[in-house]
Amino acid sequence: MRMASRIVAEVLDQLVAAAKAGVTTLELDRLAEELTLKKGARPAFKGYQPGAVIYRHSLCVSINDEIVHGIPKAGRKLKAGDIVGLDFGVVYHGYYGDAARTVAIGKVSEGAERLMAVTRKSLYAGIEQARVGNRISDIARAVQRTAEDAGFAVVTDFAGHGIGRKLHEDPQVPNYFRPGMPNPRLQEGMVLAIEPMINEGTAELEILDDGWTAVTADGKLSAHFEHSIAITAAGPEILSELGNV
Repeated sequence: MRMASRIVAEVLDQLVAAAKAGVTTLELDRLAEELTLKKGARPAFKGYQPGAVIYRHSLCVSINDEIVHGIPKAGRKLKAGDIVGLDFGVVYHGYYGDAARTVAIGKVSEGAERLMAVTRKSLYAGIEQARVGNRISDIARAVQRTAEDAGFAVVTDFAGHGIGRKLHEDPQVPNYFRPGMPNPRLQEGMVLAIEPMINEGTAELEILDDGWTAVTADGKLSAHFEHSIAITAAGPEILSELGNV
C-alpha cells in the first residue's frame, strides 16, 4: 500500500505541474494513465461501476463548482482563474492508493485561495485525529470544525473510506458527525482515505446527467483534498505524501 500510494503521489505531482491554462482535462487523464502504466500499476478508477454507469477514465477532474467525479473531456480546457480538483487512484500488486488535490490555474480570487487553504487544513486536522484508540467521530469532527469555523460548508453526501484490497472498504469516514452514526474505534493497521470536500456556499449538491459529476447546488466553488492514511502505533502515517513514504 505504501508503493501504491507513492505512485499516486508521484503521478499527482506531475499532473499538478501539467495543469495549466489551455490544457484539456482529457490530456490530463491520458497523462495520468500513461504515467501509471509506466510505473507497473493500473488506474483504479477506470472501469469502476458502483451503480448503473461505468467510469471510463483514469482521473477525475472537477472544476470550480464541480465537487467531485468530474469526467475528462477533449473539448474542455483549463482557464486562468479556475480551481481544479484532481482525484486519482491506482492498483499496485492488488493494493489500492487514493489521493486528491485542488490546484489553482494561474491567479485565482482571494476567496478561492482561502477555500483551498481551509479545505487542506481540514484534511490535516482530520489526519491528526487518525490515532489508535480514537474513533471515526474524532476525524469527522476535526474536519467539520475546521471548515465550519471558517464559514464554509461540509459536503455530507460523500465520505472518505477504508482502503486496501478494494478501493472502497469499511469503515466510511464522513467529514461531519451526528449522534447515531456508525463510530468504530480506530485500530493499528487500518488504512483510511480521508477526503474533505468543502463548499464555498451551500452543502447541497446536484448530479449532472452524465451520472457522475457532482456540482454545488448554488453554483459556488468547491475544493477537495485527500490522503491515504495508515493507523500506526506511532501515529498517523500519510502514505500518499512523498515526504512520508
